[in-house]
Parts: sequence; C-alpha cells; structure tokens
Amino acid sequence: MLQSLTRHLKIDLRRAIRRRWRRLAAKSWTLARWYYRWHGHELPGRPSDQVWYLAYGSNMHHSAFRERRGMQPTEWRIGCLKGYRLRFNLEGRPIGKAAPANICVDPDCELWGVLYRITRRELLQLDATEGVPGRNYRHVSVPVEDADGNIVTAVTYMARGKDIDGMPSQRYISLLRDGARVHGLPDVWLQFLDSVRHVE
Repeated sequence: MLQSLTRHLKIDLRRAIRRRWRRLAAKSWTLARWYYRWHGHELPGRPSDQVWYLAYGSNMHHSAFRERRGMQPTEWRIGCLKGYRLRFNLEGRPIGKAAPANICVDPDCELWGVLYRITRRELLQLDATEGVPGRNYRHVSVPVEDADGNIVTAVTYMARGKDIDGMPSQRYISLLRDGARVHGLPDVWLQFLDSVRHVE
C-alpha cells in the first residue's frame, strides 16, 4: 500500500514539474529552445513569425481556442488534410471516461479542421496547454488544402495513441461539433462528427 502511494506521488510530482517547465518555457524563447532541444525537438524561427495551425479537435471551438487558450489568430480558414484519419485513441481525464482527438496516417482517409494563422510565440503557448513537448502530442507539419484549393503547410498535433479507439465525453465531442458548424465545415464532416458515439 505504501509503495503504491509513493509511486503515485512520484508520478504526480513529475507531472507537476513538467507543467511548470512548459509554462516557464512558454514565457522565454531562449529557454523554450533549450527545453525543446532537450526533448529532441527543434523550435525554428522567431517568436513573431507567422505559422498556420490546423485544429481538428476542441480547438476548433471559440471557447477553447480563443478564450481558454488565449489565442488571437489574425486569420482563419477551413482546411482538408488528406491521408489522415481522426481518432479518439488517447487517454483523457477522467481516465477511462474520455478520449481526446488524435490523428493517424491513413492514405484512404481525409479529415477537416480549422486553419488558424498565429505567431510562433502563440504556438508555444498552445504547446504548453497541450503538453508539448512531452510524451503525448508532438508537432507534425502537414499540407492542408483550404476551401479555395490552395495548399498551405500547417503545424498540427499527433500522438502515439492506443490501438483501439475509446469514446470522447459528451462535452468534448460537443465542442468539436459546435466548432465545426460555426466555421462552416462540410456537411459530410458534420455528419461524421454527429455519428461519433460518446460517453454518457
């Protein structure tokens, strides 16, 4: 019993330290570069550089992206990412009762999301809220087609998930559905999101 408690305390302490480091790194570009390099990632460019970020999960919703995460995109568009599939194969909270969105390579699929134009500093702040760098999500650079047929290179998140998908919470899938509707994603994608079963 005591060993189990000690093990859980160590895990909680490690998580708290990682969260604190991410917050500190988000405030200092130099510290962030060191922190990312230490995790085996590069942090290119300058803080003021503009990048496209593809949101496919709860960040499509205004309350999550602008209000909770504090992002201020200068532009947004809808986008289609071909060769990837939307999955719900990550461990959410509470454990076993929620599965956040993730993507995986699948040549026969496509997924829709919202392209936001933000600064690299904002992306760094977004990373801190998404646990990047860390064990779950990581940056991937992907070619996304906007509604006018233009291809833009965007940063998005991908994680090594479980083999079997779980179910998102009702609150979480509602953020995806509402965000997709507000941004005018295609009917076929709205129907797909409406068909996703959720935890009651």
